[in-house]
Amino acid sequence: MRIVVAPDSYKGSVSALGVAQAMERGILQVFPGAEVRKIPIADGGEGTVEALVSATGGQLRKAEVSGPLGKKISAQWGILGGGKTAVIEMAAASGLPLLAKEQRDPLTASTYGTGELLRAALDAGLRKIIIGIGGSATNDGGSGMARALGVRFMAADGKELPPGGAALAQLEQIDIAALDPRLLETEIIVACDVDNPLCGARGASAVFGPQKGATPAMVAQLDAALAHFAARARQATGRDVAELPGAGAAGGLGAGMMFFTPAKLRPGVEIVLDAVGFADLVKGAAFVVTGEGRTDFQTAFGKAPVGVAKVAKQFKVPVFCLSGGLGEGADDVLAQGIDAVLSICDKPLTLEECMLGGEALIASAATRLCRIIKAVQA
Repeated sequence: MRIVVAPDSYKGSVSALGVAQAMERGILQVFPGAEVRKIPIADGGEGTVEALVSATGGQLRKAEVSGPLGKKISAQWGILGGGKTAVIEMAAASGLPLLAKEQRDPLTASTYGTGELLRAALDAGLRKIIIGIGGSATNDGGSGMARALGVRFMAADGKELPPGGAALAQLEQIDIAALDPRLLETEIIVACDVDNPLCGARGASAVFGPQKGATPAMVAQLDAALAHFAARARQATGRDVAELPGAGAAGGLGAGMMFFTPAKLRPGVEIVLDAVGFADLVKGAAFVVTGEGRTDFQTAFGKAPVGVAKVAKQFKVPVFCLSGGLGEGADDVLAQGIDAVLSICDKPLTLEECMLGGEALIASAATRLCRIIKAVQA
């Protein structure tokens, strides 16, 4: 019996590889003779660089960049096997895990460091770049990223705007004359884990702002600022991207990438699954176990477990999702090819207890799942 485990990380608790290993331990308690194929995956957020570099035999690099609030940090990026393609995670430079909860400030957080990572890849001579844009702490429409690549954002008095999404409400002029010319000869693939537009009820601010620290008043302020930014960026670039799927990803970085670079957005999990040859691995498997830290309505928008399920269902392979927690809309994934979604928690636990004991809980949940499967197969 061949069983495939293909989880995303449980962010802040267990890496994707650690989750896969814990699932394997649990599965072997019930099916000791099974061949368990471990495929740690990512969907454009944390772990994307590691997953792709590992899958292709590439190499890791580091660069000093500006964090989301301007503090200098060391950010990891990678070069895939073959040496021709860079892979970057915006989360490494502009991600939510870089800030303590009390530091979160979506009004001023900037993607400038993400632009510095792109510049590092260009400086290394690479002209194909994969950039994962999940896990952001920002809501600046990618304006910080664009600044790092030469774009100027000015108020009515001609002065440069301060960083962050709130300042975009004062934007009057965008100057793209000094935009890095190397971008014109570079293929940029954006690994995007959601399909949200830039603004509105499903936009960057409304859907993702609260987890970055935005109050309802801030959400309204940021949404209006991004709408104003989109209008000015359309005038400056001739591109109309605000309503395109993925424009709202990473606080609008998806839109910024499409406005100011030759980027093409693609579901991040598809990029990773293609790189690891997932279709060949899942073909003929008894079943697949996937998972993530929290499953809710956002998962159905195209996050890792759904991407795994779409490939597995091409071969009629059952898919089960083990999640650290279940939120509103978790059952939406059942219409996306996942046969069942289960929480790893088997009793009331605090969030801290769940995160500290993640690996043991995952292994135990995998064992419980397999007992059910074995009983049904008998």
